[in-house]
Amino acid sequence: MIEALRKLGLSDLEARCYLALHGQPPSSGYEVAKQVSVSRSNVYAALRSLVDKGVCRAVEGEPITFTNIPIGQVIKLLQADFEHTARLLESELTALPAAPPFFSNWKGGQQVELAVRRLTANAREEILVDLWAEDLHRVEEALLAAERRGIAVHLMVIGEAPTGLKRVIVHSVPQGGPPKSRNFSLLLDKETAILGSFSSHAPPSALESNHPAVLNVLETSYYHDVVMMRIEADFASELEERYGKDYDLIRREHPEMLPKN
Repeated sequence: MIEALRKLGLSDLEARCYLALHGQPPSSGYEVAKQVSVSRSNVYAALRSLVDKGVCRAVEGEPITFTNIPIGQVIKLLQADFEHTARLLESELTALPAAPPFFSNWKGGQQVELAVRRLTANAREEILVDLWAEDLHRVEEALLAAERRGIAVHLMVIGEAPTGLKRVIVHSVPQGGPPKSRNFSLLLDKETAILGSFSSHAPPSALESNHPAVLNVLETSYYHDVVMMRIEADFASELEERYGKDYDLIRREHPEMLPKN
């Protein structure tokens, strides 16, 4: 709860004081200090700050006591302030020209997760996702949140994976199973993309870009996967008879398609 309150703009001590007052009758600074095990001078400063922020009341008397404002009222106050600030920024800041092509590298689980959450939260219409079943849990909540906002999320997942997403295409697992480094990609509104890899032996890493070449490659790859899966579903026996299992004949004719040793 302390971390959640800090995200609302409270310091660590302010959050602890707010929780100490929660559900309690008006309490003095001395009583609050005993609960949070911090010096009275620091607690009094934190309580005064809470009053200034409008999330606590000071009740005059001897001694002065404090009581917290119900969290529902605090949240509505913060929402109103945020909406006012957002409207001000939208009206005052002129629209910037279209961003030039860029490439951003993200390294580590936290950076990759934040990039995925930011991009999915800003998607307007559509997200095309391609990843392994083993990694769906890393991005699923962000995708579900986008879907709840009305975004069309199209998931191409390699292997079976239970999910609440509505538009799912399950791709068969290639021979040999998942590689040590499993690729993933998200294409958002065909304007921005993030692609990278999850691995059991190295931190996640990803590249974010709006470069037309990157966008086109991901869109074309998704299109080819959808078309090939439909063809394989309709003509599986004919394809295997003509080209062998897993297109073995074509692979032999094109050794450049074989995986690197």
